[in-house]
Amino acid sequence: MGHSSVYPTGVTIYNPEKSWSGYTIFQAPGVGALLIDMSGREVQLWKGLQGFPNKLLPGGYVIGSTGERNPQYGMQDMIDLVQVDWEGNIVWSFNKHEFIDDPGEKPEWMARQHHDYQREGNPVGYYAPGLEPKVDKGNTFILTHENVENPKISEKLLLDDKIIEVNWEGEIVWEWRANEHFDELGFDEAAKDVLYRDPNMRPAGGGMGDWLHINSMSLLGPNKWYDAGDERFNPENIIWDSREANILAIVDKKTSEIVWKVGPLYNTSEALVKLGWIIGQHHVHLIAKGLPGEGNILIFDNGGWAGYGSPNPGSPTGRQNVLRDYSRVLEIDPITLKIIWQYTPKEAGFIEPLDSSRFYSPFISSAQRLPNGNTLITEGSDGRIFEVTEEHEIVWEYISPYVGNKGLKLSMIYRAYRAPYDWVPQLEKPSEVAIERIDNKSFRVPGAASIGAIKTTEVKGVRQQKNEGNFCVLSR
Repeated sequence: MGHSSVYPTGVTIYNPEKSWSGYTIFQAPGVGALLIDMSGREVQLWKGLQGFPNKLLPGGYVIGSTGERNPQYGMQDMIDLVQVDWEGNIVWSFNKHEFIDDPGEKPEWMARQHHDYQREGNPVGYYAPGLEPKVDKGNTFILTHENVENPKISEKLLLDDKIIEVNWEGEIVWEWRANEHFDELGFDEAAKDVLYRDPNMRPAGGGMGDWLHINSMSLLGPNKWYDAGDERFNPENIIWDSREANILAIVDKKTSEIVWKVGPLYNTSEALVKLGWIIGQHHVHLIAKGLPGEGNILIFDNGGWAGYGSPNPGSPTGRQNVLRDYSRVLEIDPITLKIIWQYTPKEAGFIEPLDSSRFYSPFISSAQRLPNGNTLITEGSDGRIFEVTEEHEIVWEYISPYVGNKGLKLSMIYRAYRAPYDWVPQLEKPSEVAIERIDNKSFRVPGAASIGAIKTTEVKGVRQQKNEGNFCVLSR
């Protein structure tokens, strides 16, 4: 589906009466960590601060990174993870995960952080009543990379996902490696065969297999399932998802074992068939206590291409063998796997399956549950952030004007977060002025006239049109 080369940017819709208003932070490609208000006014820019993702903390602090490893040698490795204050001063940093000596580069310590991290005090990385992330102490959980060899998985070098916990002083106090739990992931023989031959090979470092590509990681935090006696949902346990393998999983922090899992197959039970295939997903997490839907899983189910298994016409090799050209945002009961709430092309008002791809972000993206029950959705590949009510009404929408500077004309937003006004005491609370939805039938750029402004002539003998269902059909 084609896209306009000229389109409005900034906030295009804002209904203050139905929105949960605050500041929104995201990584503006090629610019830095950007904070905007509900009208789209840019109120603060931490120039050059990279973010995978950026997160706002109480007091106007922001977490991000000062740079990225040379992609010739590393795959999405951030050099460090830092916390900066309102003026951009680094008040906390971590990089001593691995000492890197790449050819032609200055040897240095690196965090190799990618995709996610969580600061103690808040399990999910965004605002939840009574669960404030610590800003001057506490541990940080970090999703990192590590190069490993594991012949049980593949003869190729693997880019493995590793979760570490570091204290305020930067000491690693706990770690978990994905490759050590291969037998717990539920791959069938066809998937194992594909993985062995091609574990999602990437050219960085002379070639390595990004076999799982875990892209989110958070703690469960206090929840009703654990309160009811389900030990799998211990608040200290960690939930993550694998984009390439279509897996959601919970790790027991004490034993390191996987104690809950969905995927990689979605046709092995009636509940999974009703749920439907989750493909290439991002940002799986348990909705935090104190928020509407608490205890349910919220996830951006991208669609696109992912998975390992038997070859088919869409995947001659069996890698990325599951395909779907639209996205879904799902709220799921983790016990029954029943869909509690969703936002799909149908809820967006599109005709299925003819134009389902109009809600489609095949990579990046996220979803945040807001305190009033609304959901903030990052449709990342198009640089669109929007807020919908429980009834699926769009009450706020922002289109990013920023385009990446690495030769890709993409207005990508990896993940956006909404935070309350009082997390930024440096600013006065802004006025909230509604921005009405534009009527596309009458909206024109200067100099372009609409039908209502020109002389019209009725052509005689034209057959009358009538509507039948969702289609316009000419009468005979």
